[in-house]
Amino acid sequence: MVKRGAIFRWKKAHEYVWGYATGLDMTRRDRQMEMRQMGRPWEIGKAFDLSAPIAPLHKAAETHNVDNAPIWLQVNGEDHQRSDIRHLIWSVNETISYLSGFFELQPGDLIFTGTPEGVGAVVKGDVITGNVEGLTPIAVKIV
Repeated sequence: MVKRGAIFRWKKAHEYVWGYATGLDMTRRDRQMEMRQMGRPWEIGKAFDLSAPIAPLHKAAETHNVDNAPIWLQVNGEDHQRSDIRHLIWSVNETISYLSGFFELQPGDLIFTGTPEGVGAVVKGDVITGNVEGLTPIAVKIV
């Protein structure tokens, strides 16, 4: 985010974006399910060390429109996800607008937009690569 605010109108939400990056929003299903069984918040399955790696940021003013960009993810060189951002449930603007109704967004906040179908488990040694076309790809080895 480039400036703070709350309750952005969705058609104007992009005006608050500083930049874009390819990132991974990892989940520890074991922790998530454990918390679910205990009746506790599932967030512990999302918020763990190294759970959200991102590639270098690109300034929005210097980046193409990512709303229609192809997006892909591979594990060990094999396609697991391949789609287009326009096929996600919510657009970038809708995501920002919705979240701003619950939280005052601040400069430096990162928002992950979601993922296409094809999520799956990874194990130690797997190499995950992914990209949003026009941005810097990301590569992560599971340790």
